[in-house]
Amino acid sequence: MATGITPLGRKRGQANLAYNLSYPGKMPKQEVLALKPHPGEAIDLGDPQIRLLRGDNIGILLSLLEDKTVSGHIRCVYIDPPYATSMAFVDRNVQHAYTDTLGGAAYLEFLRQRLIVLRELLAEDGSIFVHLDQNMAFEAKIIMDEIFGRSNFRNIITRAKCNPKNYTRRQFGNISDHILFYTKNCNSVWHRPYVRWKPERIGEEYPCVDPASGRRYKKVPLHAPGVRNGETGMAWRGKMPPPGKHWQYRPSKLDQLDKAGEIYWSPTGNPRRKVFFDSAKGIPVQDIWLGFRDAHNQNILVTGYPTEKNFDLLRRIIRATTNPGDWVLDCFCGSGTTLEAAKQLGRNCIGIDNSEAAIAATVKRFASGRERMGDFVKMKKSSSARPPEITLFG
Repeated sequence: MATGITPLGRKRGQANLAYNLSYPGKMPKQEVLALKPHPGEAIDLGDPQIRLLRGDNIGILLSLLEDKTVSGHIRCVYIDPPYATSMAFVDRNVQHAYTDTLGGAAYLEFLRQRLIVLRELLAEDGSIFVHLDQNMAFEAKIIMDEIFGRSNFRNIITRAKCNPKNYTRRQFGNISDHILFYTKNCNSVWHRPYVRWKPERIGEEYPCVDPASGRRYKKVPLHAPGVRNGETGMAWRGKMPPPGKHWQYRPSKLDQLDKAGEIYWSPTGNPRRKVFFDSAKGIPVQDIWLGFRDAHNQNILVTGYPTEKNFDLLRRIIRATTNPGDWVLDCFCGSGTTLEAAKQLGRNCIGIDNSEAAIAATVKRFASGRERMGDFVKMKKSSSARPPEITLFG
């Protein structure tokens, strides 16, 4: 795998030229923040940890800017806004849920105005996740680069949203959507998630056995890209780092690792680091998520609201970027998946939606819970549920 290094004498990004997305009707930031706030209608769920508000979310978000208990204290924002599909959606009772008719510049400005206010609501160490599909995800990234700063972009997470499709169109099956992950600043709350190793992969990834302890390990390089003029660029035990690279640690640290038996010396005298399996927390989660499909069998618990997202997906996001007692906000809360996940994890949460069907689904969720998907189609028997992916956190 190729590894890039910053050219000598030039800092990363020094030659980058600023750019933005231009379109008709793009309102200056200060005019967006000066729009009229509106508190919306408070819906009582009987739980002080959960605030549910009904109304146009731009007015409610601006109203929250005046609320000192949450303004600047939101640790995580997750939103699943309309996708610019030019479609109308109905719930399981075939009742109107919401209309997704905005497109082009009107859609981008609709989303941009809300993102501007959401950034102001975020804590300095807060994070935001914007869930979109391929229609507008990449235009939205340019908008988010403008608002949050390109340096605060973290990932485009690609999620497998459904089972494979038997497409008749001349294209690959569309089974993915995307989550744009940004932070407000570089020092955000972060609890790295891991997934458990599958037994058959342990031997593949950790093929070596330490003769002294019997512990499994893998060998990894002790050097990193880039030339250094200090201690890490000098010889250690008579060995120089490879050309264009430097040691990952100072010689004193390398001596400690060697004394502890954590250095492997090849027959030719090449040192490598031993990484032991039993010290690994699991496999760090990457930016392709395969275990969080939306309702895909009859045993999945759902509310029946259209575009309802996977519950465990929200649990992962909230656990990774917040602490117990933190505020989580979803201003397109739909059936309340984000709110339930936040509540279950001991977080405070605010949900906003303008749809009667969404508010009704959220109220029902907290009053009587979700039901098996099969119950909604009157199935007598259901297939066994797929076991959930187990996520560990560092």
